[in-house]
Amino acid sequence: MTAEVFTPNIDVNVTMSPAAVKHVRKQLDKKPEAKGIRLAIKKSGCSGFKYETEWVETPAEDDRIFTIDGVDVFVKEEHLPLVNGIEIDFVTEGVNSLFRFHNPNATAECGCGESFTVA
Repeated sequence: MTAEVFTPNIDVNVTMSPAAVKHVRKQLDKKPEAKGIRLAIKKSGCSGFKYETEWVETPAEDDRIFTIDGVDVFVKEEHLPLVNGIEIDFVTEGVNSLFRFHNPNATAECGCGESFTVA
């Protein structure tokens, strides 16, 4: 068995669409205790991984912070290889509004769009 060590690439990038920035800013205005939003990856779903977002009140020691148009996006160091180059979008479909993730590392997504696979 071998162990892999991840050394974060300085060029890791996370972006947000203007619609996502606007939505997060609006929500942060209602949550003065929140410092920003966390993008997390969990093992789950039929394809292997799923995205989760949550408000961050206290950053973790292993967080990498991406400031996008004044919005701080927190990502744990261990998740960086899975989200490098991702764009977080916010869309409205009918009466539903949700974050949509455009991840260049995803090699497949499940039919419902809730989970993804990486090579």
